[in-house]
Amino acid sequence: MLLGIIFALIAGALVGLQNIFNSKVNEHAGSWATNVLVLGLGFIASLTLGLIFEGKQLFHLHHMQTWYWFSGVIGVGVVTCVVQGVKRLRPTIAISIVLASQLGFALFLDSVGALGLDPVPFTFKELIGVLIIIGGIIVFKFSGEQETQQSQKAS
Repeated sequence: MLLGIIFALIAGALVGLQNIFNSKVNEHAGSWATNVLVLGLGFIASLTLGLIFEGKQLFHLHHMQTWYWFSGVIGVGVVTCVVQGVKRLRPTIAISIVLASQLGFALFLDSVGALGLDPVPFTFKELIGVLIIIGGIIVFKFSGEQETQQSQKAS
């Protein structure tokens, strides 16, 4: 369990860092060029590391349903939407909303057992947890706006 937590923390840090990088690329290259660069370099890195660590086993996809192959297409939507969100909202607010949305959607998918997942009983404690996170985002967003407005009036 501890290793899972460590990996999740590292993933969160890397996603936050990647989103800032993607936003900066988008400023200079545009949304579709950003997608090509991010996902293309990701493909090259994944292929290289996969071949190094797994060799020919990398291409043995045992009994996988064909529609799972299209998860990369979802990645195009993820990169595009996050880059546009960061561009319009600032990284902290955009990523907070992305994470809350991700958590809420994962709660729904877990609860209904969608896409081959084992259903996990829905509890109101989980819903309250998601709502608290959303409430925190709202407080964070509006407290930042008030501070910005006050500093602009002082100037």
